[in-house]
Amino acid sequence: MLNMNNNAHRLKREILVRLTKIQLEGKLDEAVDNIPKELAPFGSTSIRCCIYHDREIIRQRVIARLGWSLEEYDDNKRIAEYAKEALAREKPIWPIHTVIDEACNACVRSHYMVTNVCQACLARPCQTNCGRKAIEVKDGRSHIDSDKCVSCGLCLQNCPYKAIIKIPVPCEEACPVGAITKNENGKERIDYQKCISCGNCMRECPFGALVDKSQLFDVVKHIMAGKNVVAMYAPAAAAQFRVESGQLEGALLACGFSGVVEVALGADITADREAQEFEERAKQGDKMMTTSCCPAYVRAVRLHVPQLADCISTTHTPMHYSAEIAKKEYPGCITVFIGPCLAKRQEGMDDELVDYVISIEEIGSLFIAKNIDVAKVESVPGKKLPTSSGRNFAKSGGVAQSVKMRLKDTSLLKEAIIDGLDKAGIKRLIEFGKINAGELPLKDDTPNLIEVMSCQGGCISGPLVVTNPKVALMQLGKYAEKGVPV
Repeated sequence: MLNMNNNAHRLKREILVRLTKIQLEGKLDEAVDNIPKELAPFGSTSIRCCIYHDREIIRQRVIARLGWSLEEYDDNKRIAEYAKEALAREKPIWPIHTVIDEACNACVRSHYMVTNVCQACLARPCQTNCGRKAIEVKDGRSHIDSDKCVSCGLCLQNCPYKAIIKIPVPCEEACPVGAITKNENGKERIDYQKCISCGNCMRECPFGALVDKSQLFDVVKHIMAGKNVVAMYAPAAAAQFRVESGQLEGALLACGFSGVVEVALGADITADREAQEFEERAKQGDKMMTTSCCPAYVRAVRLHVPQLADCISTTHTPMHYSAEIAKKEYPGCITVFIGPCLAKRQEGMDDELVDYVISIEEIGSLFIAKNIDVAKVESVPGKKLPTSSGRNFAKSGGVAQSVKMRLKDTSLLKEAIIDGLDKAGIKRLIEFGKINAGELPLKDDTPNLIEVMSCQGGCISGPLVVTNPKVALMQLGKYAEKGVPV
């Protein structure tokens, strides 16, 4: 996994901060077109061939931060014109992420390569284990015939010197469903009809060529207009900031939100209802039930493992129930979910109670733009405390544990956790789907409650976080401790 502490991540944040500052200052028309020049000034070291190319890529990054797709990019239009159109926009526009063609490095296709560490040894396990006879030894080193190679990886696995390496295409490698492929020019394209919006491609591309379309601009627009905008922050968001209870609420109110709802309250509702649903399904003889709170997982099943579709819990997600709470407490409000997840944007577009979904990256940038130090903000306690288990929804295993705690009888419970939807995770889903469809036998150890998280480690490891997942896990533990018992 590409560490979040990198130049691509920092550039993305810097663009968000600058754009938000000039929006708050009312200087969009006069200042927004200068952002590429400010971030790539003459005399600075260029990343690409020249400063002008760098500026063009930054220009497109700014347009994505304004919430626009780059597949229909117009290089004759000023950024200010895109900003003006964004101000007139009534709602976010699908799809939820996009590809910056100019930023894509057109990586060569994934392949295996023999390095100069090769010793041309007597055993030659790379050659003897290759079923395609794609390896020959000449000039004192093994060589791979790319026309014969099928990328099985057996040569890499068997080389005692680790002299064979895999050269990946990071975004393609990270996509669990094959939704990213090259076009005729070698540039990457997303098949949105296959994509599950997990965000793995964005997280892994070292060139930052795959980006989310920000909704922060729209949210700030409504706040500046004095509208009733309510923030709903996910447990994973609370784990990103080293603050005391109530300080995040205070910081969000200081940003101009008229109200704040803790999504862990919605998680408690989800857990209550999923526990009830599990018991009802068990009585009627269902083979298994899976959790429903991860939208990337739900979309993966709908598109790629339909045999498992009727196993997904029909209970709504914590975001939905939190939006219900917000609409009831703040009639006529605009609801804004804050979390670490790209797929939540897709879910938000499909849920009439959710108006906008912004990331932890975006809310962090808003704090910076408004000079708000969350750790120094006065605490504003929430109206109601959620349970510790509701707050623990953000970590792998937390949802299943929360449901388990609410069951009347756990004697027949057999739980399983799928911690991350990589290619191996998708294979496990397919296996469960075949069991559900009767294509594979139901065994005594087949789980009947399955929690699935698209991100390994849970939501605290989402593609749009700002804190190292290990640190976030510790923060989540402190945050969850202060919740009430079930």
